[in-house]
Amino acid sequence: MENKMILDTKAKLMHAAIDLMAEKGYKGVSTKEIAATAGVSEMTLFRNFGSKKNLLDKAVDHYHYSIEMTRIFSEKVTWDLRSDLFMISQMYHELMERNRKLYLIVLSDNELTEIRERAQKHPRKLLELLTNYFIDMQKKSKLVSSDAEMQAITFMWMNYGAFISQLFVKSEITTKPKEDFMRSSVDLFVRALNP
Repeated sequence: MENKMILDTKAKLMHAAIDLMAEKGYKGVSTKEIAATAGVSEMTLFRNFGSKKNLLDKAVDHYHYSIEMTRIFSEKVTWDLRSDLFMISQMYHELMERNRKLYLIVLSDNELTEIRERAQKHPRKLLELLTNYFIDMQKKSKLVSSDAEMQAITFMWMNYGAFISQLFVKSEITTKPKEDFMRSSVDLFVRALNP
């Protein structure tokens, strides 16, 4: 187990890298600049992460949503389709918004395709959690019989599309609040899947 000082140093370096790269792009930031912003030496950055790319890779893995989503599915699910899907949707958008800078960095640079590929484990985990939730709801007779994985990926892509549609632009496509979108999309799922 790493001690608190090392963990704090790593967190400072990750935050500095995310902030600087979001502002200047991945290629526009040096390891020296990241270390200086974090208040540590460049050697400390290399000792903890080895490279700028590895630092970003670790940040993507550290700040992604799969751990929090796993906790939600194990602790907060009430087995009421409407309230569960709304809660999942809200948490998804909250986590995606919190990590907005990371998505801007990783999706903006073709040099980072390996990091994007490795980051797929997080949406795969959410797909697994949602699929299992839909299967369990079917077993409880609270959902019509359907392809649970197809329903899960449809729900995920719908929410991802809502997030990504406003990631690179300042203006929204619609004036409708995100909360209304979430309620409406959850209502559609409930109407379609309720027995």
